[in-house]
Amino acid sequence: MKRRSFVKKTFQWLAGLGLLTGLYSWQIEPFWMQFVYIKMPLKNLPDDLIGKTVMQISDVHIGNSFDYQYIIDSFKEAQELNPDFVVYTGDYVTYEDDEQISQLQEVLKFVVKGALGTIGILGNHDYGIDFVEDDVARNITKSLEKVGVTMLRNDAVEINGLNFLGMDDFWGSNFYPKKATAKYNPEKANIALCHNPDVCDLPVWNNFKGWILSGHTHGGQVKPPFLPALILPVKNKNYDAGIKDLKDGRTLYINSALGCLRQVRFNVRPEITVFILAKEV
Repeated sequence: MKRRSFVKKTFQWLAGLGLLTGLYSWQIEPFWMQFVYIKMPLKNLPDDLIGKTVMQISDVHIGNSFDYQYIIDSFKEAQELNPDFVVYTGDYVTYEDDEQISQLQEVLKFVVKGALGTIGILGNHDYGIDFVEDDVARNITKSLEKVGVTMLRNDAVEINGLNFLGMDDFWGSNFYPKKATAKYNPEKANIALCHNPDVCDLPVWNNFKGWILSGHTHGGQVKPPFLPALILPVKNKNYDAGIKDLKDGRTLYINSALGCLRQVRFNVRPEITVFILAKEV
């Protein structure tokens, strides 16, 4: 094969590969949701909660950046698993104007609820433009409460012996995490909900021991093989996705998001996480 012909064929092959990769990243992976199953050992877990499930749904980002019928379809799939608890860890919309409130309310007709309890917190995008619009946060909170989601805004709730602590978003205007962690009870089984994992590095935890469920990063959405994610919206770049042992009695889990800010994903599939409760000994 002549050198010119070889170069031409190589270029054509690379161009074709690039086209296929781009098509996959745009039209396939953003909608290729997976259920991720993880064992969650907790101290002081009541015996009747052993084997029960906590489903985490995060960062659905309802708006105009992708077809949110995919979110509705994913919710329907999740309902078939009959979770015992469901927690939503923020970023329900990608806010542009009040149209997103109406879009969210349409999606919430299919909200996934737990048989024992359904809890939610807010993320930064739930505070509207530049994350400073408190009225947007209130409207989103009301929309979720109307369909039966218990919204924790720097507060806690105990359900069947499981203590959920939920704090408002780090970048929002109502970030008072110590109000939530003040309700940490070391005699109970505890799960904290915290949208932005960077909060784990702040001195606000009141000696909390247990699991922290967060989102926010989307796992970077694009992660080249064998390399870190290209963009992570956190200060601590170790907080990309998955389980992080914080070495002080806290275990952090970062959900890779169900939705996306822009319709592109590569090597970071969207997820719904299902935790199976177990007693830590």
